[in-house]
Amino acid sequence: MGGCFSKPKPVELKIEVVLPEKERGKEELSAGGKGSPRAYQGNGTARHFHAEERLPAPHPYPGAQDCVEAAVCHVKDLENGQMREVELGWGKVLLVKDNGEFHALGHKCPHYGAPLVKGELSQDTQEVGWDLPEGCLGPPWTLRVSCISGVSWAVGKSQQLLGQGRGTVAGAPAQHHPPPGVLSRGRVRCPWHGACFNISTGDLEDFPGLDSLHKFQVKIEKEKVYVRASKQALQLQRRTKVMAKCISPSAGHSSSTNVLIVGAGAAGLVCAETLRQEGFSDRIVLCTLDRHLPYDRPKLSKSLDAQPEQLALRPKEFFRAYGIEVLTEAQVVTVDVRNKKVVFKDGFKLEYSKLLLAPGSSPKTLSCKGKEVENVFTIRTPEDANRVVRLARGRNAVVVGAGFLGMEVAAYLTEKAHSVSVVELEETPFRRFLGERVGRALMKMFENNRVKFYMQTEVSELRAQEGKLKEVVLKSSKVVRADVCVVGIGAVPATGFLRQSSIGLDSRGFIPVNKMMQTNVPGVFAAGDAVTFPLAWRNNRKVNIPHWQMAHAQGRVAAQNMLAQEAEISTVPYLWTAMFGKSLRYAGYGEGFDDVIIQGDLEELKFVAFYTKGDEVIAVASMNYDPIVSKVAEVLASGRTIRKREVETGDMSWLTGKGS
Repeated sequence: MGGCFSKPKPVELKIEVVLPEKERGKEELSAGGKGSPRAYQGNGTARHFHAEERLPAPHPYPGAQDCVEAAVCHVKDLENGQMREVELGWGKVLLVKDNGEFHALGHKCPHYGAPLVKGELSQDTQEVGWDLPEGCLGPPWTLRVSCISGVSWAVGKSQQLLGQGRGTVAGAPAQHHPPPGVLSRGRVRCPWHGACFNISTGDLEDFPGLDSLHKFQVKIEKEKVYVRASKQALQLQRRTKVMAKCISPSAGHSSSTNVLIVGAGAAGLVCAETLRQEGFSDRIVLCTLDRHLPYDRPKLSKSLDAQPEQLALRPKEFFRAYGIEVLTEAQVVTVDVRNKKVVFKDGFKLEYSKLLLAPGSSPKTLSCKGKEVENVFTIRTPEDANRVVRLARGRNAVVVGAGFLGMEVAAYLTEKAHSVSVVELEETPFRRFLGERVGRALMKMFENNRVKFYMQTEVSELRAQEGKLKEVVLKSSKVVRADVCVVGIGAVPATGFLRQSSIGLDSRGFIPVNKMMQTNVPGVFAAGDAVTFPLAWRNNRKVNIPHWQMAHAQGRVAAQNMLAQEAEISTVPYLWTAMFGKSLRYAGYGEGFDDVIIQGDLEELKFVAFYTKGDEVIAVASMNYDPIVSKVAEVLASGRTIRKREVETGDMSWLTGKGS
């Protein structure tokens, strides 16, 4: 990697053998020994989805007629650490050479379809050996490996250790001990949004997204590399991990559940899916204020006319198949931790064994004169977004707030509205997050697309005509014509329902958790936008990071610790936005940066910005410079430090692979 990093931290491994009986002896996730997937009837309407059966998991190679096999290259065509997209008749495959071994995977990221060949491949390995007492294991055995750097590892050529920092491998014959070997952290990171996939298994190791890659068979004959793949898998380009089904009895005790998840965003859904992936087969209930099944909320401000079914993260059939119940339009008003019970607004009471709090946040609203007039919105639901588009077509739109939500809405409306104006208290958009220079470059891009800015001012009054918005009056005395107004001035944690409970909240209403996403109350976990947690690679500083990717990661860690797997949150924050067909990527945690080092051309919007504090790079942002943010994210995830003096030189060979 060259000389721009501090000395890599040593990898410490803890290895233990765990018997299945020991695992089953851990605390059972049951509410008083009872669990049921029975329907909850609210106001005469069943507000969940439940299933008796799981979706069938097709065999990856169902038959010769359903597969395609071909030679894709010569063994010498790829060097170690190289990736290549290769054609395989019915589709493309990502071919990876790592430590002399070839791996064939799906070539597109299941999240948004990014070409993984343009991503970042990591290859760190660690040799380990161990001695086990003779006769200590019965089939199946389980091996646990803990790693302080919090990454996922693979054993040998085909066995993977799941999870962040800890995982399991099962299935070795009783008469054979697991052999010493090489722990490989080989994984490919998506160039667009940072999702990571294990090259040995195709499994998703870091987020965003929900699905993994297909792994295809590889063989070497006469110095040629052959790949064999299912035609169906080549076309789908995504794989849902095998999940357990709910086996709780279907009759009686509908007022209790084994796991209750309050909030059905990314954190809640990933928690539920992780539990099923880890073999948990008791009752799981998600509840949400929304009327829809879990959906991709960040898309709302980028594509305001998207319909709920287009935003859905999983179809109805998925929840039925895996026995994940969803209570929609269900508001929790009280949490009784002593009796492990929640009370809903309509009076329904539900007991739980384990609880995940992932309520998200509530948007701030304007407090000025005329705040009650019609056609003023915060973007919270698909219905909100759809109404904004309908009202803005050919008319005047005003956006209050020049953060990510406000700027995304403004960019989208430029092709729909007659005029788009942005009102912001700061001097430039994104100033606190991206700095003055980057903010001004993005502001110019908006101005070139007919967006009018009113900076360093606030809204003093909303004026109406026949009850509907007509003008926005600013404290600078400017009056802006407006038929619709979108307010994007921040959000507060939606934790008011917890104030009478014994669950700890900080002075701002956030839920503090530890590295395992545990609150101050045993058996109660929290994740997502409403939490503060210790950020491992920033010296465990307690932070709140309301990113989509971070919510995914926290939901998984919470689920793993519900199952007593002792996982810790260690992901590097990664976010993105899209405006006028251009994507901005960001990785790290830049709060408190004291300098910004720019490489590239801000005027041409082709740049990379390094955010530093003291002599350390703490975050990076880029536009038209892929996959540099994913490369930096992988460096930070490895535990290495990037020094300010190195990025100041403009020599980025340490990222492009051209350096030593």
